[in-house]
Amino acid sequence: MIWVLIGVVVLVLLVFGVSSLKTLKEYERGVGFRLGRLREALGPGIRLVIPGLDKMVRVDLRVVALTIPPQEVITRDNVPARVNAVVLFRVIDPIRSVMAVENHSVATSQIAQTTLRSVVGRADLDTLLAHRADLNEDLAVSIATQTEPWGVEVDVVEIKDVEIPEQMQRAMAREAEAERERRAKVISARGELQASKELRDAAIILSESPASLQLRYLQTLLELGADQNSTVVFPIPIDIVSPFLDAMRHKAADPSSVIGHPTGVSATERTHDDHRA
Repeated sequence: MIWVLIGVVVLVLLVFGVSSLKTLKEYERGVGFRLGRLREALGPGIRLVIPGLDKMVRVDLRVVALTIPPQEVITRDNVPARVNAVVLFRVIDPIRSVMAVENHSVATSQIAQTTLRSVVGRADLDTLLAHRADLNEDLAVSIATQTEPWGVEVDVVEIKDVEIPEQMQRAMAREAEAERERRAKVISARGELQASKELRDAAIILSESPASLQLRYLQTLLELGADQNSTVVFPIPIDIVSPFLDAMRHKAADPSSVIGHPTGVSATERTHDDHRA
């Protein structure tokens, strides 16, 4: 009977000793309490925690990715939107994360939700869509300021999705289309301006050399002939045909050049013929 009692006592001591040993991983820290009073933080390894006398709270030091559920917000320009985000935070002071707040993860989530609604509500829709990096920085600073007393450090805050009403999406699409058309018209006008300047310079150069102008016309005729067109309408500059027109007007205005000369040869032409003879 005594041996049985001794065996039971030894077994109880073994169970008590095994249950008193706690293992902390490298990324964990333990906040110990003895009879309700705070002890120093426990590092990784095997730690002795006496049941009924000591209590240990494990604290994970790894980065936690916290997803903020979609929040209904109204921007500064009175546009309703649904915005969600993700927060990356980690515990830097295990003791404060246990002593200063009941549950630092839940508290950080609630603070992140309220801060998201507040910051987005101060911005207009264009800022929310085009300058999201600035909003992310403001969110990170605001959340970190409130979580710092809890021993929680906020590393990154990123706005993930922004949902706006369908009518606003159509209006933004029309606005973007109008902006693209405006840019296309501006580019076309600039091209016309540059082309007109180049044509003006080319006209100045060609006017200085009439032979080059005639060569240009001949080249154009050659290009038109290569297309095998049945009908070609080709404008002729007035300076090319003006000598012929002047001669015809001169003959029409001088009757003496025809009357008295049945052969139609003018006196001037006969004089020239006499000289040549």
